[in-house]
Amino acid sequence: MSQVVGFLGAGQMARALAGGFRQAGLVDGENVVFFDPSSEAADAFQQAVPGSRGLDDELSVVRQAGLLFLAVKPQVMPLVLEKLAGQVTPGTLVVSIAAGIGLARLVEALGSERVIRVMPNTPCLVGKGASAFSATEAVGPEDCQLVQELMESVGIAVRVQEDQMDAVTGLSGSGPAYIYTVIEALSDAGVAEGLPRQVASQLATQTTLGAAVMVQQTGEPPSALTDQVTSPGGTTIAGLQALADHGLSAALGAAVESATRRSKELGE
Repeated sequence: MSQVVGFLGAGQMARALAGGFRQAGLVDGENVVFFDPSSEAADAFQQAVPGSRGLDDELSVVRQAGLLFLAVKPQVMPLVLEKLAGQVTPGTLVVSIAAGIGLARLVEALGSERVIRVMPNTPCLVGKGASAFSATEAVGPEDCQLVQELMESVGIAVRVQEDQMDAVTGLSGSGPAYIYTVIEALSDAGVAEGLPRQVASQLATQTTLGAAVMVQQTGEPPSALTDQVTSPGGTTIAGLQALADHGLSAALGAAVESATRRSKELGE
């Protein structure tokens, strides 16, 4: 891709995305520009994306970028949008990764309709992200294909309807934290049953990873895979009954619901 890719915000996610694009050969480091008021973040970005150029302010990035990523926190986005009002040309494709900030709000603030909203998650940092995106009607299929290809360089990417983006945020955007909690709980339980901490942590982590890969590679529903390791009167059914008794499914459902609601609040 020959066009210049710009990033407003140079935090972890921006570095993960830009670095992933570069490693996949989709973008040259020399074609990446960015701005972040934090010198520490700017230095980290340049290390993660060799050849990238830090610019003096937001508008300098906007003037050079054909593809512009808004990679700032939702709480900072209103100030950034205020600075960009009327400055984005029709030739620039804008991609926002801020949770809760809807397409209509972005279009109104920027004065441009060529906007895509993406919800990535932190496993993008290790090339295992789960991202979803939605686009305005002014965005053509080539633009959507470009963004999908870029996001797939750091994991998977699916297109969803705009009104589903808050649910995406509640599920996959916040989801890694839920899984970290599960891994920690499994590890703690192993220690409580007599395992050394390191062993318990390794087993809990690899078990979680292996189970996820099984679902991904076999294409089987999780319930079918559960049946394969559950025998009548055995250890697994005893454990599953304990999970049901203590409400694991309900707790995870409540977590997604609560995070989805918060995403909607951030967009108001």
